[in-house]
Amino acid sequence: MSEESTRQLAEAVLAACRRKGMKLATAESCTGGMVAAALTDIAGSSDVVERGFVTYSNEAKTELLGVPPALIAAHGAVSAEVAAAMAKGALARAPVDLSVAITGIAGPGGGSAAKPVGLVWFGCAGRGRQTVTETHIFSGDRGAVRLAATRRALELLSAAALE
Repeated sequence: MSEESTRQLAEAVLAACRRKGMKLATAESCTGGMVAAALTDIAGSSDVVERGFVTYSNEAKTELLGVPPALIAAHGAVSAEVAAAMAKGALARAPVDLSVAITGIAGPGGGSAAKPVGLVWFGCAGRGRQTVTETHIFSGDRGAVRLAATRRALELLSAAALE
């Protein structure tokens, strides 16, 4: 997974969104803004990227994205339910057509038998679309998990923009 291939994914997202006149937002936890950074690293991205939310703490997920504390308490921050709520929250709090959310355990600590290091949940929401979630368990160190999650989020955005 090279830096160049990540850039190509980001360029594909921007091109797909431009073709449809779509704007997007990101809601990131374990990636800490890496998806927004990959997109905004490309000159002219401001016509597509409206904003990015870095919601690392549970409190930030609640305050900035409206994720109910009871949902986090019931399912944990790293869950399908919270990823979907993050994506919907970004869509509700920004004048955008599409959003992606990432929440996971990048490591090296913080994992458990039920939720191992490398577990990442994604949510993708769009106006007039059903919110989709998916999960992956990525291998490698913290940097590898975060990069893999960033790349998958870009792939999800690209696919959603092409629908």
